[in-house]
Amino acid sequence: MNSLETQNQIGDLDIAVIGMSGRFPKARNLDAFWHNLRSGVESISFFSNQELESVGVDPSLLSDPNYVKANAVLEDIELFDASFFDYSPRTAEIMDPQHRLFLETAWEALENAGYDSKTYEGRISVYGSASISSYFLFNLFSNTELLKLVGLDQIRHNNRTDNLTTRVAYKLDLKGSAITVQTGCSSSLVAVHLACQSLIDRECDMALAGGVSVTGLQKAGYLYQEGGILSPDGHCRAFDAQAKGTVGGDGVGIVALKRLADALADGDNIHAVIKGSAINNDGSSKVGYTAPSIDGQAKVIAEALAIAQVEPETISYVETHGTGTVLGDPIEVAALTKSFRAKTKKKDFCALGSVKTNIGHLDTAAGVAGLIKTILALKHKQIPPSLHFQQPNAQIDFANSPFYVNSTLSQWKTNGTPRRAGVSSFGIGGTNAHVILEETPTTEQGRQRPAGVPQRQTPTEGNPPAALAPVEATAVEQGMKYQLLVLSAKTSSALDTATTNLVQHLKQHPNINLADVAYTLGVGRRVFDHRRMVVCQDIDDTVKILETKDPQRVFTHFTEPCEQEVVFMFPGQGSQYVEMGRELYHTEPIFQEQVDYCCKILIPILGLDLRTILYPSEEQQTVAAQQLTQTHITQPALFVIEYALAQLWIAWGVRPSAMIGHSIGEYVAACLAGVFSLEHALVIVTKRGQLMQQQPPGAMLAVPLPEAEVIPLLGEKLSVAAINAPARCVVSGPIPVIDDLQNRLTEQGVDCRRLHTSHAFHSQMMDPIIDKYTHQLQKVKFNPPKIPFLSNLTGTWITAAQATDPSYWSKHLRSPVRFAEGIAELFKQPNRILLEVGPGHTLSALSKQQAQGRMILSSLRHPHDQQSDVTFLLNSLGQLWLSGIQIDWFSFYANQRRHRLPLPTYPFEREKFWIESSKVNELNQLYEKNNQNHKQREEKTQDLLVESQKNAFSDMPVIKKESMTEFQIEKIINKQNQIMLQQLNILETYML
Repeated sequence: MNSLETQNQIGDLDIAVIGMSGRFPKARNLDAFWHNLRSGVESISFFSNQELESVGVDPSLLSDPNYVKANAVLEDIELFDASFFDYSPRTAEIMDPQHRLFLETAWEALENAGYDSKTYEGRISVYGSASISSYFLFNLFSNTELLKLVGLDQIRHNNRTDNLTTRVAYKLDLKGSAITVQTGCSSSLVAVHLACQSLIDRECDMALAGGVSVTGLQKAGYLYQEGGILSPDGHCRAFDAQAKGTVGGDGVGIVALKRLADALADGDNIHAVIKGSAINNDGSSKVGYTAPSIDGQAKVIAEALAIAQVEPETISYVETHGTGTVLGDPIEVAALTKSFRAKTKKKDFCALGSVKTNIGHLDTAAGVAGLIKTILALKHKQIPPSLHFQQPNAQIDFANSPFYVNSTLSQWKTNGTPRRAGVSSFGIGGTNAHVILEETPTTEQGRQRPAGVPQRQTPTEGNPPAALAPVEATAVEQGMKYQLLVLSAKTSSALDTATTNLVQHLKQHPNINLADVAYTLGVGRRVFDHRRMVVCQDIDDTVKILETKDPQRVFTHFTEPCEQEVVFMFPGQGSQYVEMGRELYHTEPIFQEQVDYCCKILIPILGLDLRTILYPSEEQQTVAAQQLTQTHITQPALFVIEYALAQLWIAWGVRPSAMIGHSIGEYVAACLAGVFSLEHALVIVTKRGQLMQQQPPGAMLAVPLPEAEVIPLLGEKLSVAAINAPARCVVSGPIPVIDDLQNRLTEQGVDCRRLHTSHAFHSQMMDPIIDKYTHQLQKVKFNPPKIPFLSNLTGTWITAAQATDPSYWSKHLRSPVRFAEGIAELFKQPNRILLEVGPGHTLSALSKQQAQGRMILSSLRHPHDQQSDVTFLLNSLGQLWLSGIQIDWFSFYANQRRHRLPLPTYPFEREKFWIESSKVNELNQLYEKNNQNHKQREEKTQDLLVESQKNAFSDMPVIKKESMTEFQIEKIINKQNQIMLQQLNILETYML
């Protein structure tokens, strides 16, 4: 462990950022956002007169030299995937775009973290913030026809700021706290702090936190006022001598948080760690309500450092509030210096930057924008440039401070401690927030088992004998190299987009762990009706088959919302082969544990370890194959494999609603149904095989004729042993008589086939052992079945009386197996999927003769099939999932160490939902009036500052519609729409 790793200590207060999503000016996602940041892109849009005139800006205003034709535009705010969230078009149209953006971003943040809120067992909280809904005020409330059609209550309900987080909680089914934060510009970073506190206090197990701000008017400038807080040229020059203000902007960002210890234990992807955070308020110890305070800012930074238990000298970057105002910037640097100087005298070691130089001031989303920027910088180990910095503000003494402005892209170096950063956000009214970030820890994750290697438990009982072929690493690797990838969406087009996005992601990350990709897609995504699955073995294979959509390997299905049932089918003697399920034995602990347990019980009964026959060494293959044809070995061997395979399916969430077995297979069904215990089942199955083995050899012949046509051919010594399909029977009897029947039928052109058995089961040749077997059965405790299954004797559902009667099971070995009738009974009910749980696909083939389009699947390959056991089983699992069966992916991966990965999120299919407004000129007038008011307040503040000899400044946010008074809102609405409000409290109620 190196010195850097030793510093990555996990504290009780450490919070992991496990997911994040955002949309910012000229950045539709965080990849584009980071590209713009590192490339020094200014994402402010500058408009031509023609563009502004097209949206209704008064030409006379455009000629005003103080009118700045700039804004940080968030693209496509009018678009929303309403159908995804089950909103009607009308509801979507009257909903605040901020709510819509925040909802989509919350979904993406959870998916980026690799979690589905429906399946997550812990409590998830959500903390968020939004600006006042200008869409409500200027697009909806001013529309008299809309008010008449929809009603004020519905419009208000869909635009209330305090409904922001509860809407997310409702749509994502979050059961923790849902709190909307309103502290001005610091709101979203305060939301992050509150989310961290909720996690620390264990009020929740995961939290979403962030903010959104959308003004509604994207193409609009503003009037610059000398000494105001808005920039005269549309550029924000934080800490520069030419800094004269900021620019407005829109955006949304959300982070997903968990306690760090939990995130490490759960294999989460960790973007960064929040070591500590703090919030406070300036109180009244400042010159005015809107003025900042050096002491307030310094105290919140010092408190965050203390909570994080880190020294200021280890902080190498601070993402500042940085609005680029003449006196506001010096206040912030003075506060930073004061907090750092309490612990260090070092100079020029900590870089400063401001995302506002890139994307403007995002109001309530400003804090989370700076946080996400800094997390990205930590991940990439680079500090992006803070733009437009050429010469420092003369009022900032950088030379004697710990700080410098980082004006170029620089490598984020470290000197023995983890990379750490601070993030500040300060709000109107004095609520300050500061967060301490640290890069992702390496030590604990490094100790974890590599992904793709199963977690094997050393058996304490039933250890394999020396003669059993060892579990070689290559066998494990072969099993694990095959992965089942599942994708789903609400529409076929979205499914195709999701597939394309995944392919592009895999191309861009060729070294990604495919096992972790499969795991994340399985456990970390909501399942929808349009589904696609593929079994693949490496990244290149995955990319190739998904790009070509090879129909032999890529399967797509639309699942109608309905209750699907799975019926287990257990094959009988004749389906067995050496090595059946060997790969599963080496790679699936549940399967191995069940086989080992059963074989241990059977050792004293059989006088041998069945595993030496099932999975022999190479030199014992021939001997084992001969032994497996002996009935007293075959029957317990089939039972063990089928029982273990059934337990594996059940562990994966595939539980049978009904079962049917063929001959010895019915014993597996009865055991799973609880008719008798596993221990009793193993004893009676083995005794059954031993008694049969003691009888004279016989033969069995498959005849492709109906039962009515077969009976006349039997004579005295032959019996119908099974009716497997409407026109397929099995005849059983002495070998010479069977030979004669086969010859006669062959001469008639009937294609008969000899079965792979040593005796004439279900025939009169079994009569001598019935009494002995009945005596053995009387020692068994029988119980009524808990899961329904079909009777071989009757071809219909077994009754409790039959299942608990020893004579039923005695007759069972002598009477014909009425499998075809049982299948016909199963098919009386729709939505049943048949799954053969045993070696080969004999029962699947027989069932398909009555299937009529039903889904019928097998679990283990046929002995002549050369494909992997794992591949075969994964394909069947994927087909079940395609058909709507709910798979327990957590149990599927329970014995493997996996990590969640940030994969492409759901491809929302957004449509335009927007009610237009043409109130641009009126808004510009309000901009001008508000700027004048702020200038007057600033002048008053400046006088007070001079008197008190303080360098303070009212560091105001961008003046948007949010700054309007209720009276102004009422006035403009009345003027434009002649709507007479009965009382002003209508708006007051909305704003509370």
